[in-house]
Formats: sequence, C-alpha cells, structure tokens
Amino acid sequence: MTPNIAHFKYTTPIHIRFSDMDAFGHVNNAVYLTYFEIARGNYWRNIIEWDWNEMGIILGRSEIDYRKPITLDDEIKCYVRTSRVGNSSFDVEYILVKIVDGKEDICTTGKTVCISYDYKAGKSSPIPKKQRDNMIAYDEPRLIMNSN
Repeated sequence: MTPNIAHFKYTTPIHIRFSDMDAFGHVNNAVYLTYFEIARGNYWRNIIEWDWNEMGIILGRSEIDYRKPITLDDEIKCYVRTSRVGNSSFDVEYILVKIVDGKEDICTTGKTVCISYDYKAGKSSPIPKKQRDNMIAYDEPRLIMNSN
C-alpha cells in the first residue's frame, strides 16, 4: 500500500553517486536504505532536533517496496514522516520520488521501526519528551497512531 504523499511535510533532496549504480545502470537495491538514512538523518536534525548526546537510535526493522528504477541522471528527493509513536519505538515512513517533466513520480516507498536506545545502559529507553513532542507536533497528531 502506497502511503499518501499529502500526509508528508518534510522532504529533502538526495544526490545520486556513480558508486550507487549497479551493472544494469540503475541504483542498486541496497542503496535505497542509504537514501532513507540520509533523509531520516536530515529530518531528525532539522525537524525533530534529536539530541544524540542524550539518546541514540537503532533500527529494529526496515521495509522497502521498489516500484520504478532510478538512474544516475534522475533528480530525486525523499519525503519522510513519523507515522507511529510508542514508548521507546517509533515508525518512520519514506516516499522516494524522481522528477519527470516537472512532476513527482513515486519510485520507492519504505518504513523503518526506530528504537530510542541508551548506549550507556545497553538497552532501549523511552523517547525523550522534547523529541516525542516534536514528532507529534510536526507530523500532525491526527495522523500518528500513538501506541503507549
């Protein structure tokens, strides 16, 4: 199921590198996780204001649905949003689009389950209040399934 792009506010450009290509001239399937990581990092830094000195994040699960190939000459960007907030975990959704004739064409969608993680204690920990509040405020409470 394709997420509704209208529910996404945050987007960031992704720069395609020659090393991202496979032998067939399109982006290798494993590189899409890197694109999601770049977009997620920008989103956390610019919107969520995640404090890496206070708390880390690890990935618990990743899902990707490939729809259309991306090539070296494509202009792409990635939409990112938090779609679920739990006690220590939260889901982040992605839509990767390429610009074709001035319009956005969905190439890939994905989701990761992220876990707030205390590296000193070596275990998951509740999402810090400020970051939780930022996720919900930015990505609209009506769209987020809050599972406490």
